[in-house]
Amino acid sequence: MSVFFDSPISDESIPEGEAELLLSGIGITNGIAPSESSEYRQLLAAVHDVAEHVLDLPDYTVPVDARYPRQNIHRPTLEQQQFGNAWAHKFLIRGNPDATLLKGKTLCLKDNVAVAGVPQFFGTDAIEPWTPSSDATVVSRVLEAGVTIVGTTICENFCNSTSSYTSAQGVVHNPHAEGYSAGGSTSGGSALVGGGVVDIAIGADQGGSIRVPSSFCGCVGLKPTHGLVPYTGMSSGDAINDHAGPIARTVKDVASCLDAISGRDDFDDRTLGAPLHGSAHYSQRLQHSISGMRIGLLTEGFEHRIVDGNVKETVLSAAYAFQKLGATVEEVSLPLHLEGPAIWTIQQRIAGTLGLMGLAHGRRGLFSTEYEAARQPWNDQSFQKLFPSTKNTIINGLSLMKSYPGLYAKTMNVAQQLRDSYEKLFQEYDLILMPTTPFVAPQNLDWKRGDSPMAALKPSMGITINTAIFDVTGHPALSLPVGFAPSSTDPDIKLPVGMQLVGGLWQEQKILDAAFAWESANDWQKIGVPGGVDKKISLKL
Repeated sequence: MSVFFDSPISDESIPEGEAELLLSGIGITNGIAPSESSEYRQLLAAVHDVAEHVLDLPDYTVPVDARYPRQNIHRPTLEQQQFGNAWAHKFLIRGNPDATLLKGKTLCLKDNVAVAGVPQFFGTDAIEPWTPSSDATVVSRVLEAGVTIVGTTICENFCNSTSSYTSAQGVVHNPHAEGYSAGGSTSGGSALVGGGVVDIAIGADQGGSIRVPSSFCGCVGLKPTHGLVPYTGMSSGDAINDHAGPIARTVKDVASCLDAISGRDDFDDRTLGAPLHGSAHYSQRLQHSISGMRIGLLTEGFEHRIVDGNVKETVLSAAYAFQKLGATVEEVSLPLHLEGPAIWTIQQRIAGTLGLMGLAHGRRGLFSTEYEAARQPWNDQSFQKLFPSTKNTIINGLSLMKSYPGLYAKTMNVAQQLRDSYEKLFQEYDLILMPTTPFVAPQNLDWKRGDSPMAALKPSMGITINTAIFDVTGHPALSLPVGFAPSSTDPDIKLPVGMQLVGGLWQEQKILDAAFAWESANDWQKIGVPGGVDKKISLKL
């Protein structure tokens, strides 16, 4: 307490009755005796003095490596844009010329990844863009690995959507069919990779935001084990759900990027269980042989009522192709999988709201004070500019915390049950397999501010039934393109289908090996298209 009383305390900055007013907000109307009020007012003034002192201290940031200057930072014109509005900012940063791991590769970054000197939008115009003063850890690492970074790419509104029409910076189109969703929230990066413009994108995944757009755009997208890839310097949805990972057109490029970005980070306590940076060699260890691998087809992942029949058939065909590669493939069931969306929804709404309101705490790390300064307390004007999904998160979270104060603890207990149940399943199976998304990319919505909230949210409903659960459990999961299926609105339009491979905690190598073996033995771009290869099998599910 001595820090409060090193100098005389003035309570003039604190209105009389402020302590009582604060308590009334949580339902306590008679918690302070009148005789105590002035002293609690003094104590409140003292802690405000401490807060002002901390705000006046110099911030602590990581210096930018002078070896990697930023060149030609600019917001692309409409003529320079691709797939609608895929780019946030274009620029050039050349990586280590002596490195070989990612030499010759181009890379883009989701617009929630900090690049010093490059303004960030985070998919919104509710707050002004801010400019980071430090690079995210993943940025420093890919530059050391020799990559050339060519820009940041559009993400959806506060990363709160798996559609690609919610960003205030514009709609992103699927590279295989204009007017169709590229998925979200890593929409721009997936479109550019799937369209062959950039080799690799680094995305973020809190409910499927790497895997969903990878599935829609025909990319390989990996959400690693929670904590394997540092999240330092990335705008957070929630520390429990935050995952960063690579998106590419080949498994080899995904594995190489994972080699570059994975490993313990002194700034991020989520990585304390990760191997040392530089010790992983996923790309070197890739092998075609998966003889003896046991793969389980998750009944609950295929049999959900909204899974499209063509998607189901395409993924099953791809799954049974593993048998030709020497793996055992059989059906498995985990009924608790169906609780995943409910558990994710409650956990994400509560924790996500605290993050959006600047109230998240409990983690060690280096955080973006530039972002916090830009996102001042919400007011009518800024809140009105949010996309309905972000508004809904805050409204839901405030209501849940008010009405169910013990709900978060119960939710996290069931989340641990989900994690343990899957870990038990992985004692018997190397991998679990299911469709990444229940249907191919839907059409983009022509949403305008002021349109119906329900209409705005409807196209995204159900997309994450098989992805969000693994953000809660933390298990690694990869979406692999395995063919094309017709659009539900126009059967003449064929769109990519993603197969999700899920492994035990820290078992990325098994996932990458299986995906690499399948990719090497099959040409997914010829499956399900006119004149291509249609693999028909006897469906067992």
